[in-house]
Order: sequence, then structure tokens, then C-alpha cells
Amino acid sequence: MTNTRSHRFWSLAVGAAVLAIAATYAAKTQAGEDNKVVFHDSFKAKLSPGWSWVREDPKHWRIGEQGLEVHVQPGNMWGPPNNAKNVLVRSVSDPGRDPVEITAAVFNRPTAQYEQVDLVWYYDDSNMVKIGQELVDGKMSIVMGREQNDKTRTIAIIPLDSDSVELRFQVRGQRIRGQFKTPKGDWRDAGECDLPVKGPPHISLQFYQGPAAEEHWARVSAFTIRQLAALQ
Repeated sequence: MTNTRSHRFWSLAVGAAVLAIAATYAAKTQAGEDNKVVFHDSFKAKLSPGWSWVREDPKHWRIGEQGLEVHVQPGNMWGPPNNAKNVLVRSVSDPGRDPVEITAAVFNRPTAQYEQVDLVWYYDDSNMVKIGQELVDGKMSIVMGREQNDKTRTIAIIPLDSDSVELRFQVRGQRIRGQFKTPKGDWRDAGECDLPVKGPPHISLQFYQGPAAEEHWARVSAFTIRQLAALQ
């Protein structure tokens, strides 16, 4: 009897352990699938297929040893002007069906008021949400803003102590969250808002409000789109 009871106990313990391991593996597998990379571009040698330019100025962008380099020219996308050059865009899936995370590693040393490099959730020139590195009143900042039908709303202006920064959007359903990270820091929230939906969504990289008298070349060294878990 004692041996039979011991055997039953041992069998139950082994069974429980197997189930626990299987559950852990399944959870890790699901997490991996939920955060899998669906697109990545390190901008080596050329742009990956799928990118397109709005108001391209071919002499003012190039692929360098460290990634995509764009001359930050005068022009604006914030409000009605919509005349910035070399607006880079690519399609992205509907976040109501396929929640996504987008990151971009950027570098710039701005000197002009409102000179900026942005990661943008983009529908068209008048409807978008941006997060970027920007010079505001002489201070390097992270700025997040929302624009709908050319009407703008600033969501956040946060002091920034680095020329290099990673920008991130997490988009689920009708909501978008902006975050950023410096080389020595962790991810920080900038803000959150609803999407100014107007047609199919795109992701955009934008460079504008540069000084006319100086030549600044901003850089994007990495761009990634990941799948996120769906809303429960």
C-alpha cells in the first residue's frame, strides 16, 4: 500500500510539473509571437522596399554608414503649411485588428526654434500624431502632438538631455501611446491620445523647421515594427 501511494503521489507531482512547464513554454511562446518583429530597417546600403517619399528632394537625403541621413530643411508639417520636404512614409496595418509597436532611433543637434525629427502615425499631411526630438525655446525636448484637419494640440513637452533618442509608439484600437528612451535611460511615457483617423494608416519619419543658414543632417539608424497582443 505504501509503495502504491508513493507511486500515485509521484505521478501526480510529475504530471503537475509537466503541466507547469508546458504552461510556461506556451506563455513564453505567445509573448514571443505577440512581440515578434514584422519589419525592420537599419538603412544599410538602401531603403528597404515599401518606403515612399512625399515631396522628395533627392539631393537632401542619403544612406550613410550609420543609417538614413536627411538634411533638415525649412518647412513645416505642424498645422496648415504642410510643405516639409522628404517626408518618408510606409503603410501599416489597422491597429484595431493588428495592434503594433513602432520604434525609431534618431539623432540630431538642432539649433533653430522648432527644428525637429519625428516618428509619426500618419494618415495625410493634415491628420497625424507625432513624437520627436525638437528644440523649443532654446531647450532640447521631446514633443508629442496630435493634429486633425490641420488643428493641432500639443500633448507633451519634456526636457531631453541627449542628441540621440529612441522614439516609440504603441497603438491599440483607437489609442496611441508615445514613449522615448535615451542611451542611459529607460523607456518613459510622453503621452496618450485617440487617433485622428482619416483613411488608411501609415508610419512616417519627418524632418523639418531646419535653419536656412546652416546645414544639419539628422540620422535614423534603426526602424522597427512589432506585433502587440490584441485587446482582451
